[in-house]
Amino acid sequence: MSKIALVDDDRNILTSVSICLEAEGFEVETYNDGQSALDAFHRKMPDMAVLDMKMPRMDGMELLQRLRQKTQMPIIFLTSKDDEIDEVLGLRMGADDYIKKPFSQRLLVERIRALLRRQDVLQNGEVEESEENKLMVRGSLEMDPLRHSVTWKGKDVTLTVTEFLLLQALAQRPGYVKSRDQLMDVAYDDQVYVDDRTIDSHIKRLRKKMRAVDEEFSSIETLYGIGYKYNEA
Repeated sequence: MSKIALVDDDRNILTSVSICLEAEGFEVETYNDGQSALDAFHRKMPDMAVLDMKMPRMDGMELLQRLRQKTQMPIIFLTSKDDEIDEVLGLRMGADDYIKKPFSQRLLVERIRALLRRQDVLQNGEVEESEENKLMVRGSLEMDPLRHSVTWKGKDVTLTVTEFLLLQALAQRPGYVKSRDQLMDVAYDDQVYVDDRTIDSHIKRLRKKMRAVDEEFSSIETLYGIGYKYNEA
C-alpha cells in the first residue's frame, strides 16, 4: 500500500480527495500547510506527495525545494488557473506533474498511479528492453522514457507526464496521424473521460514549451478534424 501525502489548506479538498484515494487502496496523510508536512516528512517520508501551490506558513514551491534536497519521490502540484508561471518554475525545480483546480479526482488517481509505476521502475531497475522505454531519437528530438527527459537540439525541455506521453506517441511513428481518441488512450486510463479539447490544450502547451527553446519548432502538425502527426526535423 503506497503512502500518499496530501498537502492543501482547503479542508474540503483534503477530505474529499483523501476519501477517494483511500477507496483506491492508498494510505493517505493530510496536512493543511507546508511546514507541518515538512516536519512530518522528517520523521517518515511518504511514497509520494500532492502539494497545493499556495499555502500559509510554507507554500508548495518552498516545500518542493526543501524536499528535492533529500528525496526524488514523485510530486504533483495542484494549481489554480492563474499559476502558469509557477507551474513552469515548479517543473524546473523538480515537480513531476501538475493538475489545475478544479480537477477530476479520477484524473488525479491515474496520474498518481502512473508516477508510482515509473518510480518503481527507476528504483528497482527491472526493465525489459522495449520500444516504449528505450532512448528515442527523431532528428533534433531525444526522449529518454526511463529518466523522463526530453531534449530538442541539445536543450532540455521540461514536460509533465501527460505531455511526455503525447509527444512520445506522436514521435514514435513520424508522418503517421494520431487521432484525438488514440492520443486520449495513450495519456489517460480507459476509465477516465476527457473530451477532445483536453488533448488540444495539452498539445498547445507542449508546442509552447518546445518553442520556448526553439521559436521555429513546427514538428507537431495539426490535421483539422483528424488529429495530429509528428514530422521529423
